[in-house]
Amino acid sequence: MAIEVRDVTKSFGTTPVLRDVSVDVESGSLTALLGPSGGGKSTLLRVIAGLERPDIGTVHISGVDATRLSPQRRDVGFVFQHYAAFKHLTVFRNVAFGLEIRKRPKDEIRERVMELLELVHLEKLADRYPSQLSGGQRQRMALARALAVEPKVLLLDEPFGALDAQVRKELRTWLRRLHDEVHVTTVFVTHDQEEAIEVADTIVVLADGEVKQVGSPAEVYDHPVDPFVMRFLGPVTEIGGDLVRPHDIEISASPLDGGTPATIARVVRLGFEVRVEVEVDGQDGREAWVQVTRELADRLGLAPGDTVTLRPTPGARRLALSAV
Repeated sequence: MAIEVRDVTKSFGTTPVLRDVSVDVESGSLTALLGPSGGGKSTLLRVIAGLERPDIGTVHISGVDATRLSPQRRDVGFVFQHYAAFKHLTVFRNVAFGLEIRKRPKDEIRERVMELLELVHLEKLADRYPSQLSGGQRQRMALARALAVEPKVLLLDEPFGALDAQVRKELRTWLRRLHDEVHVTTVFVTHDQEEAIEVADTIVVLADGEVKQVGSPAEVYDHPVDPFVMRFLGPVTEIGGDLVRPHDIEISASPLDGGTPATIARVVRLGFEVRVEVEVDGQDGREAWVQVTRELADRLGLAPGDTVTLRPTPGARRLALSAV
């Protein structure tokens, strides 16, 4: 294992932030720490980096007990959401910084920096300054700088959180490709479930300072351990005491065996997909929604005010609200 976190507890004052957390990160993997704000994700990352010391528990990195080691001795690269670049240095010098303070030969530094700038598609901007870069380019520069010293582990704290949605999408696709090229063990913090599912090999769901579930994106999405995880990993609709994914619901204009009556409140067309918002009978007017194709919505003539029947499809993943 590249990283082994064991029984880590951390409080700030009287406020517990991590409660008996244990996590394993495999060498060469890309792991997402996913959860709501205040759930302990960034604190866990900072404990791994050595920027915070656990009250109880241990951290091993590449088989070495790093619990009491300084950040400089852990051989980790760290990238924050708001990257603090050296404004007076060029892109080249920013990336070279870690190698320069390690007194590496100039030829070696130049070769390594140019190799990294090509890897992050900034080789043509080597002589520019941070103020001349876009937000996405600055984050790519930050990743290149973190990789320059060849860390055993790369730690990213919401690296794309300050960027707009379109740039985020582009950078997370780029991060996955980059990881597949360099294979450095990477842990990144995000509260965006789509980002975690698209990029990570493994997702660690954290909430209230505790690990709720660990697994591949497919495992966590398809087999959530409780209603919290199911809700956090994607949209859900409640039908008859069960939580079901909106795309796993059958909708009909006529009665269905074992179905639940509902009234259509709104029909929203989103490209190929159609979101049908409904008020389910017996659920105190709480709205739910069903995802169907445009072809099905047109064939059924779905419109606000219509009475329909809902039921989970035969292969639907269902989770009882009472599940603990």
